[in-house]
Amino acid sequence: MTDRQSTAVNEQQKTLLLVDDTPESLTVLGDILMPHYRVRAVNSGARALAAAASEPRPDLILLDVMMPGMDGYEVIARLHAHPDTRDIPVIFITVLDASEGEARGLALGAADYITKPVNPAIVLARVRGQIDLKEARDRMADQNAWLEAEVKRRMRQNQLIQDVSMRALASLAEARDIATGKHILRTQGYVNVLARELAKLPKYAMTLTHEVIETYTKAAALHDIGKVGIPDCVLLKSGKHTHEEWEIMKTHAKVGADAIWRAIQDEKDHASLEFLHIAMDVARHHHEKWDGSGYPEGLRGDAIPLSARLMALADAFDALLVERVYKLAFTVEKTTEIILGGRGKYFDPDVVDAFVARLDDFRAIAARHANES
Repeated sequence: MTDRQSTAVNEQQKTLLLVDDTPESLTVLGDILMPHYRVRAVNSGARALAAAASEPRPDLILLDVMMPGMDGYEVIARLHAHPDTRDIPVIFITVLDASEGEARGLALGAADYITKPVNPAIVLARVRGQIDLKEARDRMADQNAWLEAEVKRRMRQNQLIQDVSMRALASLAEARDIATGKHILRTQGYVNVLARELAKLPKYAMTLTHEVIETYTKAAALHDIGKVGIPDCVLLKSGKHTHEEWEIMKTHAKVGADAIWRAIQDEKDHASLEFLHIAMDVARHHHEKWDGSGYPEGLRGDAIPLSARLMALADAFDALLVERVYKLAFTVEKTTEIILGGRGKYFDPDVVDAFVARLDDFRAIAARHANES
């Protein structure tokens, strides 16, 4: 097929809508255009709007300006006001002198302007030009849509890889201590609930955005990653630890944070690794206490990263509520009593207040992710 034949076939697939209240004008335009395009014709503004919104949708509209009832200016305004027709190019056709109506028509969004009596060669050239422009715009829109979809797909893929990798790392620590069961899922849920409740307070609203809350929730899974460095004889010991054993156990906070730091310290784009920086804070500081009596650095109050303050309560609630090799499970009531007793001492008062406000959610998360018997 030659280029000329290909162009002719392509033109025949294009639909033009002719709008004119004069039958003679429709006949003249039809005779010029029908050999090249699929043509639909209507004789009023109201019918033009209906035809433009029905199949086959026009690729281009040739619109008479001076029509009784609804004139061409109103038609184009309505076309551009509707999302289904706003992108259809319009060529105005009129007997008016160009200086009288052309500026107004172009201001309303007309793509071009042809005066009557029409010249067949000019009509064909103007129509072909607008059809070509629309095809180029459509191709660009399709390419942009494809690129946008591809970017979103790759972002979802990268996020999925990050999430799966994070869960795999977190599972290493959990696999060492089977007694913790679904501890990771529960504590992630608790951190999410606490953060969303705190976000209601003016002092946290700017910090705890939806994106930050999601990052805190995901980072919570790595809080005990350092337990992979604790010997089994200490980590899995049944009963109370000796002083020496407890000092070894406490090192898991620093071990976990240091492991994450070693993975990211040589990367220059730290902004892209914000998730791991927060995970490092959570791993290092989730055993700090509000009054400064925690470990490993003895941080006090707001000096403790917010992510770690949330994790501290979430971790403590789960440790109290669930049976471990060194203790029996406490009831929700007893656990809540202990948490309240630590308000302003072990835990951030704001975080404890958020816990009280969302206690029912804590109960639901604990039940949903209960350890298997």
